[in-house]
Amino acid sequence: MANEMQLKYGCNPNQKPSRIFMADGSELPIEVLNGKPGYINLLDAFNGWQLVKELKKATGLCAATSFKHVSPAGAAVGKPLSDTLKKIYWVDDLGELSPLACAYARARGADRMSSYGDFIALSDVCDVCTAKMIQREVSDGVIAPGYTDEALEILKSKRKGTYNIIKIDESYVPAPIERKQVYGVTFEQGRNELDINTELLANIVTDNKNIPDDKKNDLLISLITLKYTQSNSVCYVKDGQAIGIGAGQQSRIHCTRLAGQKADNWWLRQNPKVMALPFKADVRRADRDNAIDVYIGDEYEDVLRDGEWQKVFTEKPEVLTVEEKKAWIAKNTDVCLGSDAFFPFGDNIERAHKSGVKYIAQPGGSIRDDNVIETCNKYDIAMAFTGIRLFHH
Repeated sequence: MANEMQLKYGCNPNQKPSRIFMADGSELPIEVLNGKPGYINLLDAFNGWQLVKELKKATGLCAATSFKHVSPAGAAVGKPLSDTLKKIYWVDDLGELSPLACAYARARGADRMSSYGDFIALSDVCDVCTAKMIQREVSDGVIAPGYTDEALEILKSKRKGTYNIIKIDESYVPAPIERKQVYGVTFEQGRNELDINTELLANIVTDNKNIPDDKKNDLLISLITLKYTQSNSVCYVKDGQAIGIGAGQQSRIHCTRLAGQKADNWWLRQNPKVMALPFKADVRRADRDNAIDVYIGDEYEDVLRDGEWQKVFTEKPEVLTVEEKKAWIAKNTDVCLGSDAFFPFGDNIERAHKSGVKYIAQPGGSIRDDNVIETCNKYDIAMAFTGIRLFHH
């Protein structure tokens, strides 16, 4: 390992020179095994690694995340997949999946539109099953603590041999103080070393005080994901995986709506009509994802009009009506929701309820906390005040 790495350019091609380096003279904690990762790739890699490392520590399960532009599009732990999830994640032809492969299938599958061209982080040594899954997805690179020999060879064959493969020293501990420059001014702060655990969920302020252990796990996944998501942000989680992340919005209600729509889309992909869409055999996964996204949205005519549906389907599908969508979304229940800062008004709870939210973790501290709690009580939602803000910039 070296002390520095020269990069082709920074965020944009005109931003030269560019490099990463260790200011204290020590060696970089990474080794590039293949490819030439760029500036944004490495930002995604280091943020993603922290996320999966903390998910594994908090849950005891292997973890994966799919990063795009310094925010996660998805994050998950390695719980087995149902036959339905295998089908909507396009992995039902891969046979038995390892826990790590399940984690990545979930992380990638939560929001496949946003995960297109992602940078992947894995908490554990990449195995052959996970490598084969990554091999056929459009992705910029992967970071992990190691790779089996066969997995490494599979990944090296990707993108005509240029796929970015990074090995990180999992024993590396960064300095307690971090710095960044903006407009020539250096900013300094202590690293956010907050240990996110179930103790943060002890202060349940609603009438409903019951948060089962598996839902506490989901709330931890939500909060840890938010710790590495550009603020403002909220995260919907179900059964060990993020299903909707609303990142980088100035308004919290817009975060809640954005993430809620993503969660609804994830659930709508499991609707029998959607799962039975008659795709042509030669339509690629990315094009199927795009067609599904349009089909379940408000602009469904863009994929169903004459001259368009013939490009992807063998026959014209029936419309998934507004009434059908509402009825299907109403079946999604027991969803968990985390927020990186307090909900200022009850409207966030109203929107979350529409996407099946039953459990919430947020800092609290709004002058309208009473209104937020009252709205939760109206829907029998259990909400914990963590007392901790999780802004990330």
